[in-house]
Amino acid sequence: MKKNGKIFFASDFHLGLKAGKEPDERERLAVRWLNTIAPEAREIFLLGDIFDFWWEYKKVIPKGFTRFLGRLASLTDSGIKVHVFTGNHDMWMKGYLAEECGVTVHYEPLVTTIGGELFYLAHGEGLGSRRIRERLLFSLFRNRIASILFSAIHPRWGVAIGHAWSKNSRLARHISPPFMGEEKEELIRHTRSVAAAGCRAKYYIYGHRHLPLTFDEDGRRMIILGDWSGCRESYAVYDGKELTLVTVQ
Repeated sequence: MKKNGKIFFASDFHLGLKAGKEPDERERLAVRWLNTIAPEAREIFLLGDIFDFWWEYKKVIPKGFTRFLGRLASLTDSGIKVHVFTGNHDMWMKGYLAEECGVTVHYEPLVTTIGGELFYLAHGEGLGSRRIRERLLFSLFRNRIASILFSAIHPRWGVAIGHAWSKNSRLARHISPPFMGEEKEELIRHTRSVAAAGCRAKYYIYGHRHLPLTFDEDGRRMIILGDWSGCRESYAVYDGKELTLVTVQ
């Protein structure tokens, strides 16, 4: 593992989504970004919804993403540690990315020390939410019995069902969620709740919301990473002194 360099954070590539940029163009953009940061990177965190739909059968994975997966493998081979968080579109990762690409997969929020500072990292789905429907769906998608039953469906139909479901997402419907104010933003509420419960993290980073945002409060910095649909591509970088949100040029 590389001992020197910057730490990069990105999320919500939604590779494979047929909305905004064409799927191949979005994948090439993500790979170009990885190529650009590689010389400076020590560690990379991808905070969920990297794929618009991902389901691992025992012997089958979704078609495509060859450029992206190959680049992940080459990064880890070169000594750059890559972390992939599951999101609500790709929570069904199992062992493929870890075994074939050498990444570390995270299924829950992570509290970790980077450069002497404490970070709280999560995709963001369901965090701070008061919506019962969303919480029930999240529980269903993570249910082991439901997962086993879905795995019994032939991949030809299972993957088609997954892509049909993903088309109902906000991103696929070109819905751009505006900032709703501190009290209504679920991830701000969640950050405050986690801090009140005793978490001493200085930096909180999320994906999911599709709204690039930096929010400072009580000595904490919260960053929400934008999606990569074609107009708000962004990432965060920590240089050992400061965490900043950067727009892709």
